[in-house]
Amino acid sequence: MIQSINPIPAFDIKQQYASIEAEVSTAVLEILASGRYIGGLPVESFEQQFAAYHGVSNCVACNSGTDALFLALRALEIGAGDEVITTPFTFVATAEVISAVGAKPVFVDIDATTFNIDLQQVAAAITPQTKAIIPVHLFGQPVDMTALMAIAQNHNLAVIEDCAQSTGAKWGTQKVGSIGHIGCFSFYPTKNLGACGDGGAITTNDPAIAAKVRILKEHGQKHRYQYEKIGVNSRLDAIQAAILLIKLRYLDTWNQQRQAIASYYQRFLSQIPGIIPPQELAGSTSVWNQYTIRVLTEGRNGTSAAYREEIRNSLQAKQVGSMVYYPYPLHLQPVYQHLGYQPGQLPVAEQAGNEVLSLPMFPELTTQQQDQVIYALKDSVL
Repeated sequence: MIQSINPIPAFDIKQQYASIEAEVSTAVLEILASGRYIGGLPVESFEQQFAAYHGVSNCVACNSGTDALFLALRALEIGAGDEVITTPFTFVATAEVISAVGAKPVFVDIDATTFNIDLQQVAAAITPQTKAIIPVHLFGQPVDMTALMAIAQNHNLAVIEDCAQSTGAKWGTQKVGSIGHIGCFSFYPTKNLGACGDGGAITTNDPAIAAKVRILKEHGQKHRYQYEKIGVNSRLDAIQAAILLIKLRYLDTWNQQRQAIASYYQRFLSQIPGIIPPQELAGSTSVWNQYTIRVLTEGRNGTSAAYREEIRNSLQAKQVGSMVYYPYPLHLQPVYQHLGYQPGQLPVAEQAGNEVLSLPMFPELTTQQQDQVIYALKDSVL
């Protein structure tokens, strides 16, 4: 097998920074010299350019993707007694914000091919208490938004797109975050568009929603020292906005590099027995925040999770990093025991939690490194 010269991490954000270090340093030093670190032109410019990039009329920046989801629910006045349908196979932020506003998360199972929410089960889970649906475009793969919006419109429900892992992805010709009523984004450093710290934003074509979010994220004040709502402090600082403005110019190129890497992986990993590569839905354009395979245990002893851990250890011994997103679906987490979900109730999500494995994926991954990942995985599985 091919031997790697250097370890291959699951993700590497240092190379990306090195490629734009001069631009970032200049922008950051200008802000530090200006003495204005909160708000101002960098934040306003980023909001305008991010909205234009997505083809929407409004963008409101905030301090994290979690806050973006929380502010979206607050702006829609969703709270106690309401239900919000979402997926159990996601980062906890998607569900915890539903609980944080006093509403009830309703989990439905996922599609085994895309890992995204199963739309047939969404329709079946709607009750008179349902007020919204939060689809997650997981790992950069869009949900079928045509079908989802039809369900939402038939039942007069709001759709909040969780785009934390999918900035730049498309359903048809539209970018995710521009199709539902609100799009919510995270700029955590490992995202496709990542800041050098925390950051987030909402996108919407509804000016009333944008206005509400602006009030809520500034302690509930519309005018200085005049408080209309119980709000929060959720601001994107000027330094992060300046960095994101620079990175936004490169985003499409970086996403295209991710797509090329995914295509290369697909070509070779599909030939390895016991490995199921991820698949794009027809009509969608994934941006591959993660490249996540399924590791099957057919004909082997032990549990799926234990076998996957053996493979991870083998990859690590061959200097290839990997990650598991997400080993424990939310409906079985201790924090949600009161909802009454039982093991086996959402079987596809539970099986995915035991089988998924995310391989190295970042724009700067070389062909030699991709070959090393492929050979290491093949050697670990066979």
